[in-house]
Amino acid sequence: MTDRLPPTADGIARAAAILAAGGLVAFPTDTVYGVAVARSRADRLDALFALKRRPAERRIPVLLASIAQAEAAGAVLDDRARHLAARWWPGPLTLVLPIATGETVAFRIPDHDVARALIAAAGPLLATSANISDEPDTLGADEVLIAFATQQGELDAVVDGGAVPGGVPSTVVDLSDTPARVLREGPISRAELAALIDLA
Repeated sequence: MTDRLPPTADGIARAAAILAAGGLVAFPTDTVYGVAVARSRADRLDALFALKRRPAERRIPVLLASIAQAEAAGAVLDDRARHLAARWWPGPLTLVLPIATGETVAFRIPDHDVARALIAAAGPLLATSANISDEPDTLGADEVLIAFATQQGELDAVVDGGAVPGGVPSTVVDLSDTPARVLREGPISRAELAALIDLA
């Protein structure tokens, strides 16, 4: 049975404990409800993909509460990354950054107080939308529970932060090379980005 947790300090602490133990938690973001595992428990990604019935080869971003968390996670932030983050974090911008191991990882700070409180308590989250792959997005805790009604043994908790607005997925910019590349244009236009950094 999926626990329904309030967006209070106690509810957030309970959700963070579930994530630390390798559980799956859904929560509100600035667009849709997301579902995540703690990045420190990346060994549980298979469970997240199984819950969503999502192909394992499709990578997912890391959600952060602060730039400091990105640095602690090994992200290499150059001047371009810092300029863009200063302008649009928290917000609808995902940055693909190199990390110390030589790989690249997509990072975003959501513009939602409950999401950031959860991430601050639990650490960076590997997160994706809280729905079955290719099914409609969920915009409230009730919709999350309906979407996973047959899998409530797999979704450990949902933090009920009320309704969220939906909207266009974030703009994605790859800063692992020079010049930067726009991988997906969303709420932030290519022209707005080009005013701050060079683009391919």
